[in-house]
Amino acid sequence: MPPAILLVLCVISCKTGMSVLFVLVPLSSQVQAQHCVWYGECGESDKVPGKKYNCNYTGPPIPLPPEGHELLTELCPGYDYGNQSLCCDVQQLLTLQESLQFPLQFLSRCPACFFNLMSLFCELTCSPRQSLFLNGTQFTSDTAANKTNVVEVQYYIGQTFANAMYNACQDVQAPSINVKALSLLCGKDASDCNATNWIQYMFDINNGQSPFPIIPIFSDMPVSGMIPMNNKTYGCTEGLEDGSGPCSCQDCSQACGPQPVPPPLLPPWTILGIDAMVVIMWISYVAFLLIFIGAVIGAWCYRKRRIESEYGPILDSNNPPLDASCGETLGERFESSLRSLFARWGSFCVRQPLVVILGSLAVVAACSGGLVYMKITTDPVELWSSPSSQARQEKDYFDSHFGPFFRAEQLIITTTLQSESVYSPYPAGADVPFGAPLDKDVLHQVLDLQTDIENIVASYGDQKVTLKDICLAPLAPFNDNCTILSVLNYFQNSHKQLDHSIGDEFYVYADYHTHFLYCVSAPASLNDTNKLHDPCLGTYGGPVFPWLVLGGYDATNYNNATALVITFPVNNYHNDSVNLGKALAWEKEFISFLKNYSNPNLTISFNSERSIEDEINRESESDLSTVVVSYVIMFVYISLALGHIHSFRRVLVDSKISLGIAGIGIVLSSVACSLGIFSYAGIPLTLIVIEVIPFLVLAVGVDNIFIVVQTYQRDERLHQEELHQQIGRILGDVAPSMLLSSFSETVAFFLGSKFGTPSTSFSCGNRLDIVCCVKLPVGQEERTDGFLFHFFKKFYSPFILKEWVRPIVVAVFVGMLSFSIAVTNKVEIGLDQKLSMPDDSYVLDYFKNLSEYLHTGPPVYFVVEDGHDYLSLEGQNSVCGGVGCSNNSLVQQVYQASLISNYTTIGFNPSSWLDDYFDWVKPQSSCCRYYNSSGAFCNASVVDTSCVHCRPMTPSGKLRPIEQDFMKFLPMFLSDNPNVKCGKGGHAAYSSAVVLKGNDTSMGATYFMTYHTVLKDSPDFIDAMKMARVLADNITSAMGHKVFPYSVFYVFYEQYLTIVYDTVFQLGVSLAAIFAVTTVLLGFELWSGVLVSITIAMILVNMFGVMWLWDISLNAVSLVNLVMSCGISVEFCSHIVRAFSISVKGTRVERAEEALAHMGSSVFSGITLTKFGGILILALSKSQIFQIFYFRMYLAMVLLGATHGLIFLPVLLSYAGPSVNKAKVFAANKRYAGTEREHRLNF
Repeated sequence: MPPAILLVLCVISCKTGMSVLFVLVPLSSQVQAQHCVWYGECGESDKVPGKKYNCNYTGPPIPLPPEGHELLTELCPGYDYGNQSLCCDVQQLLTLQESLQFPLQFLSRCPACFFNLMSLFCELTCSPRQSLFLNGTQFTSDTAANKTNVVEVQYYIGQTFANAMYNACQDVQAPSINVKALSLLCGKDASDCNATNWIQYMFDINNGQSPFPIIPIFSDMPVSGMIPMNNKTYGCTEGLEDGSGPCSCQDCSQACGPQPVPPPLLPPWTILGIDAMVVIMWISYVAFLLIFIGAVIGAWCYRKRRIESEYGPILDSNNPPLDASCGETLGERFESSLRSLFARWGSFCVRQPLVVILGSLAVVAACSGGLVYMKITTDPVELWSSPSSQARQEKDYFDSHFGPFFRAEQLIITTTLQSESVYSPYPAGADVPFGAPLDKDVLHQVLDLQTDIENIVASYGDQKVTLKDICLAPLAPFNDNCTILSVLNYFQNSHKQLDHSIGDEFYVYADYHTHFLYCVSAPASLNDTNKLHDPCLGTYGGPVFPWLVLGGYDATNYNNATALVITFPVNNYHNDSVNLGKALAWEKEFISFLKNYSNPNLTISFNSERSIEDEINRESESDLSTVVVSYVIMFVYISLALGHIHSFRRVLVDSKISLGIAGIGIVLSSVACSLGIFSYAGIPLTLIVIEVIPFLVLAVGVDNIFIVVQTYQRDERLHQEELHQQIGRILGDVAPSMLLSSFSETVAFFLGSKFGTPSTSFSCGNRLDIVCCVKLPVGQEERTDGFLFHFFKKFYSPFILKEWVRPIVVAVFVGMLSFSIAVTNKVEIGLDQKLSMPDDSYVLDYFKNLSEYLHTGPPVYFVVEDGHDYLSLEGQNSVCGGVGCSNNSLVQQVYQASLISNYTTIGFNPSSWLDDYFDWVKPQSSCCRYYNSSGAFCNASVVDTSCVHCRPMTPSGKLRPIEQDFMKFLPMFLSDNPNVKCGKGGHAAYSSAVVLKGNDTSMGATYFMTYHTVLKDSPDFIDAMKMARVLADNITSAMGHKVFPYSVFYVFYEQYLTIVYDTVFQLGVSLAAIFAVTTVLLGFELWSGVLVSITIAMILVNMFGVMWLWDISLNAVSLVNLVMSCGISVEFCSHIVRAFSISVKGTRVERAEEALAHMGSSVFSGITLTKFGGILILALSKSQIFQIFYFRMYLAMVLLGATHGLIFLPVLLSYAGPSVNKAKVFAANKRYAGTEREHRLNF
């Protein structure tokens, strides 16, 4: 009877690279020294049906028949000498060969490891000196054959041999499942495996596969007359005598040299233990104050008591400015040209209102017609990544070659029951605490929930859609069960299995606690070694790894889990709208079911693949009411503020409601035109853009309305001047300022178009606004200045420019600037994914539990682009990780990175289809076979004499396949389902990892998969992507071929790799554009452009200070807002600066005071208050993005813009404003000579 050395393995893997393997064990026996213990096979085992005992035989070794010589040479070459007298026959050798297929497939990657393991089994099975170390202890009679069965033996093994065998094998990898092979062969996790318990497990009768017990006894010294087997072993760094090389670094840590050490973290930059930037800015600020105060005091002490005009006496309007420079003359001519142009345009608009209105409506209609082509995108990938970005292009490459990453429907379940249970193992052992979610009653309730989800039925058109229609079933059609990653799959999703226990009225020997503890240590086992003998393998044919289904545990104490995780992987589809529609329909029902599910003992957070997109849509729709209320408030304010209300009786006359409606209509028409033009161009829009842009344009556009209207209200029509002439003159005065701000913003926003200039008609004099047929008596009220203009002119402007106030203003604002510079580098980079959800979203609970409970990160794929040469040894060596592979190969570099996972964020060794293919195709393996008659693939489970091995058992046949052989058998490997006879089949694990082309005659792109470590917040995700790209670049350099990393989150976080550079560049470009436009449109006044740019730069820096104080991170949303802030700040600054530049007052202080008085009120009422009212409503939004990135940033934008524009800028101009343009003074005197306006030039 042959040694019933059975190692049963089933490898089943899914698209994520998971697979399964299980190993069973040997058996043997002993007799007298230098004699056999058994020979041949006898009766059937009564413990394992289908297995046979070995026949007891105590005679001398028997010569092996010639037909077994080749087989002996293959399995036990150490016995291939002399007359080959052994204690085994040919049948036993065949059984040994069959039994060793599974360890061969996983351990032959390291020749020394597999040689040592073969020595263990060859000595047990065939050694001619069995009786020295093998002792039969129990026997039964086989009456039919008149022989004696060996039913129990003791195997004396040298401890030195056992340790050496373990040491050579402990690092060998199982590439298809990213774990060490001993995790699959030891009955427990590799970290808990050692030399003795590994051998004990293989020989344990409780593994359900060994026909009888083999009791290993470890000793290096003789025991009870037995001499332990202590054969020669090879270390994993040694080559074998047959020419096999040493094991690779990946499979032998001793061959790696020193373990890679991550570079040390840079220490924080400090001075005397204080943050260096804080110290530097404090010193700089104090130095500035000392210099500034000294300069102010010095100027005050030594200047003349009376400051003369900057340009001397008022120039005679009849004499040219002889002392005006060429630049001043050029600036004045440019200013006059703009003034004349806009004056003619304003006059034309008043004289031809019908033409202007109808023409404008025609343009609006034509542009707005594009709205019929408007497309709104809610896809998060489209929202957060550019199609031209590296991550997006890599995602598209991955999706088009391998198919999109599967859709995940996931639940994280905790229980309201807080009591932990304690399990006392039988017959002895320390008590084991179990977390509350692992209580059996809770597990039954969770299983009911899981079953209900499996039974969800959705409708898609006229079809019914179930989970089976869309789920990931990696072994279909061989096994069409859905992949369900759940702790309940340790019990095959069965209430009966969960309740299975073995015991009597006194003790419970084994129950679900026992099975759970075994399965979390060996999730790939087909049969646990306790008395239950239940499988751990999931119903879908693959393993359920504990770190994927449990959460909240410490280290590897899975029994302490405080959360259960259930994942339903669903197939994703590329360019297949029908199947994608079915998945979306089922997910909709999945979400609806869980929203309505209630169980007082369970707290469930969940997420579907469509959840984020759905919640973004709901968020946008729910915020529409908030946005509408914001618009209404701005409209009411505009209607009242544009009026000049003298008394309550004249509210309807003075309120200018119709003007407000017209103005808002003009601005919203601009929005409609903009959206229409982009829709014509096929550019998709987002709901947030549609909601926010009108708000911004309304706030900005209304400012121009205020400037025109309030200038008109404060103006007196000149003698013999008609209305159209007055409007034209007013527009000529203010339109250049409006052009300056609008064009500056346009350039800063890179929109490529400017805001239109509003035109208004004031022909409804003294009539009730809206109800214009009702008329009040004329002459009841005197014309007076508005309250706000009066306040700015008489109180605010003089106060802010007082001698003692100005230094305080400078000190305060420079202090704010210094503080902001000190904290700018402390602004966090990234976007917390929770902020993208409404504050009442169910997804928020999921995000919270995701970071709190999960213990592994997302998968990452290292993609080798099309074109690499896998057919040559050089090409193979640059990729693979086994014997003979390069130390800088792809697999080897990823493996090295996983050794320092805290730095690289690479959590596991990569799955490698190439290495598994090499193991699968070996002639010693039973995996690669084909029908001799047809050449078609023959699965290892098929029993057919016409099936032959793919490669011959020759020295060349044992080498790696190259050239034609490589491509000949690769399609077979990728179509082979793992089974109990061949665990290396690549269909489940690698069918999507390799692209075959040309009718399977050539290869395209491939990938190698591993996992990131657990990633909890934005910095973690950013670092993970950055380190993966660094690693891929190193691999690309070593291979000489393009390799890139891909993970599903890269498209969302790529922006943060360059966000600092992008921020500096975009804000710098915006400031440069504003400087250039301001300089030109202010009549080539370079210094005015410098002052505007300095003030806006201060606003931007202070925005960073607010972001740090208010926990606003730097990301794409906040960067856009910063660019907007740059543009909108022009509104607060440009009007003041232009008013200062054209003022003809005698000193800088007087000019600043006049500019602030006349333009300050319009800026305050038209920009500040308009925006302020609308912004406050955004605080009521349910959207956290609205609250943080719009309400907070817009509020800061308005407050900083207003304070800098209305407080700091006038003071700055009073100190360092440009000198008066003498040519402009002369032109102003000439323009208003002999008019009432001439007398008002002096304020």
